[in-house]
Amino acid sequence: METLDRYDIQILTELQADARLTNTELAQRVGLSAAPCWRRVRALEEAGFIKGYHAEIDRHKIGLGVLAFVRLDADRNTGERTREMEDAIRKIPEIVSCHYISGAGTFELQVVSRDLDTFSQFARKVLINLPNVKDIHTSFSLGEVKASSSWPLAHLNPT
Repeated sequence: METLDRYDIQILTELQADARLTNTELAQRVGLSAAPCWRRVRALEEAGFIKGYHAEIDRHKIGLGVLAFVRLDADRNTGERTREMEDAIRKIPEIVSCHYISGAGTFELQVVSRDLDTFSQFARKVLINLPNVKDIHTSFSLGEVKASSSWPLAHLNPT
């Protein structure tokens, strides 16, 4: 599957909005019968467009009131040292996302924690002791304006 047609794009749009749709409901929304819709969903999964289905959990409801943005500065940016750092970061559940960044720093992390005291302990015991970390710089979310797990798809519309 190299190109997406309007049905594929509509399926992705609908599933991003509600991944709990039954195949029958999804088929009705995109204008297909159930069997072709199911085949398209399977093809999208097999081609890697759909990577999985997840429940969206409110972090505040589960006691994770702090969201921190942490920039890690590496001591040395060599291949092996960077891989060690990546491997360590992947194993830490409090780090919910990690990105290579341009400009100052090597990685930008999103870290969740119960409260500021818990985050402070985590930063001093875990983050600063990650392999190859030279320094950390932290900013805290003061309120969420927009958070989405959906990707914009308008650029995929066939012409």
